[in-house]
Amino acid sequence: MPKVTILPHPELCPEGREFDNVKTGKNICELLLENDIEIEHACERSCACTTCHVIIRQGFDSLDEADDIEEDLLDQAWGLEATSRLSCQACVADEDLVVEIPKYTINHAREHH
Repeated sequence: MPKVTILPHPELCPEGREFDNVKTGKNICELLLENDIEIEHACERSCACTTCHVIIRQGFDSLDEADDIEEDLLDQAWGLEATSRLSCQACVADEDLVVEIPKYTINHAREHH
């Protein structure tokens, strides 16, 4: 089972976190929320916004490819990089991952989930 490392984020996860033995097939957004890292997810994980945008710093090639809908949405994400994904669509595979949560989103009104 892979290990997922979340890099420090000033508000959501100041110390960073590490999860060992993550179940493959779980999407990154679910993993974060289940572990009290309140990443924004304004569309309730339906691939209709970019608020759960993350950057995969290690293990990007182990993820399934993004579909056209996700790719189109990512074009609107703040701080887009070549290894950006929507965390609601990126599922943990067999390789370890290092994930960065960008400092900003394009969401103008943060909802409390």
